[in-house]
Amino acid sequence: MFRIAHKEDLAKDITRITVEAPQVARKAQAGQFVIIIIDERGERIPLTLADWDKDKGTITLIFQKVGFTTKKLGTLNPGDYIEHVLGPLGHPTEIKKIGTVICIGGGVGIAEVYPVSRAFKEAGNRVLGIIGARSKELLILEDKLQEICDELFITTDDGSYSRKGFVTDALKELFDVVEKSTHTKYPDLIYCIGPVPMMKAVSELTRAYKVKTIVSLNPIMVDATGMCGSCRCTVGGKTVFGCVDGPDFDADQVDFDELGKRLKLFKNEEDKIKGL
Repeated sequence: MFRIAHKEDLAKDITRITVEAPQVARKAQAGQFVIIIIDERGERIPLTLADWDKDKGTITLIFQKVGFTTKKLGTLNPGDYIEHVLGPLGHPTEIKKIGTVICIGGGVGIAEVYPVSRAFKEAGNRVLGIIGARSKELLILEDKLQEICDELFITTDDGSYSRKGFVTDALKELFDVVEKSTHTKYPDLIYCIGPVPMMKAVSELTRAYKVKTIVSLNPIMVDATGMCGSCRCTVGGKTVFGCVDGPDFDADQVDFDELGKRLKLFKNEEDKIKGL
């Protein structure tokens, strides 16, 4: 049993909880995730490790209440318990000093961009952040990223905060600055996580400029051990499993169209549950 120590709402339907999980916190690294089971009859769902404290033995999870289990998780309060927390899972993001890194997050994907950005900064890199959301009320962790990033650019689809547009618009402007200048160069790496259409758009843009881009994929997962095959994706023409081979992959090699289709695999079942 894993006790919830703290809970707060970050934005509309987006909640942050701190959970006492000392063994997970001790080994956690940027880019990894956990599988949680709320109770003995609950389903297994993956959640990114948004933060952790090795000394306090806690991990931080940020989730959007969109499905049956995340909505149920949102009803729990400090003092309540989660039945199981399995992790940390997945390969950590490869962190090293390489120069300039642009970290891009969309929607609740910003939750993972935070620890990855922090890790790249601690490794001695210049870190630029680009975060985007549909509207101001859905934007999260701006203050945290302002503390880490050398520069932070914010977009909202509806223009309700900062600049109107998408993360690709801000990224294209940065590329345009490089093209017009003799004193700046293209980033050494771009790291991106968010909705599949956003990651696909970023990948198509960076491919045109030949900038290496890593994406953190969010396929459907069940057992998270590579046994069930639910999280299989096509990368470089080969089948890989998001849980044990990822979640980070070379964006230029990912079949985003297939990934998008597979994320709708259980849509009929989800719709039935919503109708109950």
